[in-house]
Amino acid sequence: MHKRNEPITMLTAHDFPSAHVADQADMDMVLVGDSLAMVAMGLDDTSEVVLEEMILHCRSVARGARSAFIVGDLPMGSYEISSEQALGSAIRMVKEGRVHAIKLEGGVEMAAAISKITTAGIPVLAHVGLTPQRQNALGGFRVQGKSTASALRLLTDALAVQEAGAFAVVLEAVPAEVATLITKKLRIPTIGIGAGNGCSGQVLVQVDMSGNFPPGRFLPKFVKKFGDVWGEAKRAVETYRSEVKDRSYPAPEHTYPMPKEEFAEFERVVEAQLPPTR
Repeated sequence: MHKRNEPITMLTAHDFPSAHVADQADMDMVLVGDSLAMVAMGLDDTSEVVLEEMILHCRSVARGARSAFIVGDLPMGSYEISSEQALGSAIRMVKEGRVHAIKLEGGVEMAAAISKITTAGIPVLAHVGLTPQRQNALGGFRVQGKSTASALRLLTDALAVQEAGAFAVVLEAVPAEVATLITKKLRIPTIGIGAGNGCSGQVLVQVDMSGNFPPGRFLPKFVKKFGDVWGEAKRAVETYRSEVKDRSYPAPEHTYPMPKEEFAEFERVVEAQLPPTR
């Protein structure tokens, strides 16, 4: 697809249903992102999720995504200590989580870990720019590459992960013109999220783009709401509650019939054996 200049579609999934719909919609790639910490586990940020939890979610996604290429996020704390730790975590994600590749955050400083993992035969998707696991060091969720010096660091990071063996790199929260130029200078594809239309592909968090959240929730500028899953789910649940309350559900068509003569006999036996209740 990269060689054909065909945009690559990527979407997150965190469980069997979200993986199933992404797969049925013909996503090229499915990312089991550590964003599941917030959207699936109710945690405050991605730094709280641990490797064992990521593996559990990856296994669920692998059951639902049968044709897409599945990438699993290595969570914070599972790869930064050493290249050996990174490789060990990556092996677990593949063997236990059943993903096809792993993703990790960082540029130049993660090149050795990427090289170690890819040398072992595990594909790596790199991630530079805004790296959410390092938000505290970046001063929060801020656009990266807005100055010449910052943009040059991004390019240096992207080139480093390419040379280390990454098959592609995510560019997050980067000015569109910077991301486009970096894409032109790389041999490998770039996957953009908040990085404009000049990247080789795009990724979004499924919960965000499908509108599966209550009104008033903050969304990053780069997110387009393609649906209203929350509204439809809420409408369905409210209708269910209402129909249960007014006894219109379940209706006769939702029940299993019993022959009248059989029920009459059952009723006769019950009345004979059990005294009336008060």
